Amino acid sequence: MALLVMVSLVNRAQAASDFSVEIDLQEQRAYLLHYGRMILESPVSTGRAKYRTPTGRFEIIEKDMDHHSSLYGKIVDAKGQTIVADADADMPLPPGAKFVNAPMHYFMRFTEGIGMHAGYLPGYAASHGCVRMPAQFAAAFYQSLEVGSVVTVFGTTGNGRPAPAPPAARPTARSWPGTPPWFH
Repeated sequence: MALLVMVSLVNRAQAASDFSVEIDLQEQRAYLLHYGRMILESPVSTGRAKYRTPTGRFEIIEKDMDHHSSLYGKIVDAKGQTIVADADADMPLPPGAKFVNAPMHYFMRFTEGIGMHAGYLPGYAASHGCVRMPAQFAAAFYQSLEVGSVVTVFGTTGNGRPAPAPPAARPTARSWPGTPPWFH
């Protein structure tokens, strides 16, 4: 029985190593790699100046398809109208209002409090540290990556010290037009 569990863990680790991610903070791009070769490129929005996305080498430690933030969201009135669009959970609520946790679909946590997920992209670094990407790309990354897959974050958004690029060569291929062929 123990041998069967160990073989299962080894097979899972091998599968996790098949795919990896590189996130370039300066270019605001994420690259999905299969055995080190880029197969998909996505625009992203990473952490803004006060909430920088950490740089370094990480592994995915959790996946949750229907995750919601416990800290950030919006405040809506009794009719569901947004009162505060970028609210924190600890903000005082006006009478009749409620806090609605921000959806973070296809969430892939790679360090405490930070992960990749579907979200709004304004065209620049604007998140609270997470790596937001368009929903169709987040779904493709989510489907390809496993707990244990490597995530490398490098570069800078302009206000911090640059982190060195990962040792692998920069991706050169282009993304799939439309929906990736393996995503149904």
